[in-house]
Amino acid sequence: MTPDLTGLDHLLVSRREMLCRSGMGFAALGLAGVLASDGRLSAAPETAINPLTPRGPHFPGKAKRVIHLFMNGGPSHVDTFDPKPSLDTYAGKTLPMPNLPTERKTGAAFPSPFKFQKYGQSGIEVSEIFANVAKNIDDIAVIRSMHADVPNHEPSLMLMNCGDARQIRPSMGSWVTYGLGSENQNLPGFIAMCPGGYPIQETQNWQSAFLPGAYQGTYIDTRHTDIEKLIEHIKNNSLPLADQRRQLDLLRAMNERHRQRHQPDGQLDARIQSFELAYRMQMDASDAFDVGKEPQHIRDMYGPGTQARQILIARRLLERGVRFVQVWHGEGQPWDNHDDIEVNHRRLAKECDQAIGALLRDLKQRGMLEDTLVIWGGEFGRTPTVELPTPGANAGKINGRDHNHHGFSMWMAGGGVKGGQIYGATDEFGFKAVEKQVHVHDLQATILHLLGFDHERLTYRYAGRDFRLTDVHGNVVKDLIA
Repeated sequence: MTPDLTGLDHLLVSRREMLCRSGMGFAALGLAGVLASDGRLSAAPETAINPLTPRGPHFPGKAKRVIHLFMNGGPSHVDTFDPKPSLDTYAGKTLPMPNLPTERKTGAAFPSPFKFQKYGQSGIEVSEIFANVAKNIDDIAVIRSMHADVPNHEPSLMLMNCGDARQIRPSMGSWVTYGLGSENQNLPGFIAMCPGGYPIQETQNWQSAFLPGAYQGTYIDTRHTDIEKLIEHIKNNSLPLADQRRQLDLLRAMNERHRQRHQPDGQLDARIQSFELAYRMQMDASDAFDVGKEPQHIRDMYGPGTQARQILIARRLLERGVRFVQVWHGEGQPWDNHDDIEVNHRRLAKECDQAIGALLRDLKQRGMLEDTLVIWGGEFGRTPTVELPTPGANAGKINGRDHNHHGFSMWMAGGGVKGGQIYGATDEFGFKAVEKQVHVHDLQATILHLLGFDHERLTYRYAGRDFRLTDVHGNVVKDLIA
C-alpha cells in the first residue's frame, strides 16, 4: 500500500539537497571533486566566488591603480593651466571671432586675474593658484585640447564618468575594477570620496549599472573624522566578530539554497558580497582611514583641512590595494563660478593645491607614482568671455565665466604618462580646442591603455549587446604615453 504523502511535500528533498545536507555538505564536495576529475564538471572560476579577485589585463599595463581628482563644477582652464595673453589685449572688448554657444550668454574678453609663470625643466606655464602642483610639472602631462559634447553639468558629468551623457552606463571606476579586480579583499575596490554630501548626479557618478553590483563605488563622506560616521554601520556593537561570522555563514547557506532553486540573480550575488565585504572591512577600514597614524611631517606636507585629509586618505587606500579612488572637491558643484571667479577659484585652489602637490611628491618618494595614474580635472572648462547677467541664473556681478565644453584642460601624471609636456592647444583665446583635439572618449581609451586594456575589448554583454566604456568611440593618445 502506497503511503499517503499529502501535506509532507516540504519534507522531501532532491538528491542535490540531500548531498548538501549530509555530513555538513562534505558529500556534495566529494561528488564535485569526482565529477571535476572525470571531466564532467568544470571548476567555477574564482571570480564567481569573489568578483574582486585580482586579474590580469589584456597586456602589461604601466598603471596598476588610479586616483581621479575631480574638480566638480568645471575649473577655468584659462585661469589654471592654459594662459591666454590675448585676453589682456582684448580686455573688455568683443573678441575678433563669434562667441561660441554655451549654456548662457557671454560678452567681452575677460582676462585672467591670476599670474602665470614657468616651472620645471619643461618650462610649462601654470597659474599662481596652483603653485604647489606646478612644482611637479615635469611629471605632469597637461592636455590643453580636451572637449566634450554639451555645456551642461549633468550630461557632462555622465560623459566623463560613465562614457555616455544620457543612458545608464557603468562608471570608469567600475570598468577598471571589473577588469582588474582589487588587491585588497578587505576594502572596496572602488571608493568615491566627497565631503559634505553628493555631487550633482549623486551616486550615478560611480554606479556599476548593468555590471555586477560588487563593482559599484563605495561612497565616503570625508567631512567626518570619526570612522563610524565616515562609513555607516562599519562596526556591529551588538555581536562580536565570531558570532557575526556564524551569522553570515548561516545567511550564505540560505542564500545558496535559494540560488540553486532559482535562476541566477545578480542582485542576490551583490548582496552576498556586500555582507562579506562589510564584515571584512571592520578589520581594515579603521586603519586605512586613520590619518593620525601618519608621521607628523607627512601630515604637515599635505597641510590642514578636509581636502588635505581626504587626499592623504586616498594615498593610504591606494597603497593598501584599492584599485580606483575618486576624490571629489565637495558636494554640489563648487568650481561652478558664474560670479566672483577670482575670489572663488583662489579659495578653492588654496584648499587643495598643497595637498595635490604633496600627493605627487609622496607617491614618487614611495616608488608608487610610476604605477599610479593620477588624473586632475572637471567635467568641462569655462569661457574666456565674461558671463552676462541673467535673471535667476547668476548674481549679475559680471565677473564670472560660463561653462565651456568646446575646449578645456586636464592633466595626468604617473602610471606610464610622459610628463613635462603640453599636449594640444585651444585657440588664441581659449574658447575651442584646435590642435590635437582630445575628446572625453579618447581620454578614457588612453586611461584604459595605461592600465593594460584595449578599450575595444574590455566589454560586458548585456541585453544582447557588448558594451564598453567608450561606446563606439575613442582613440588612444599615444603621445601621452612614456
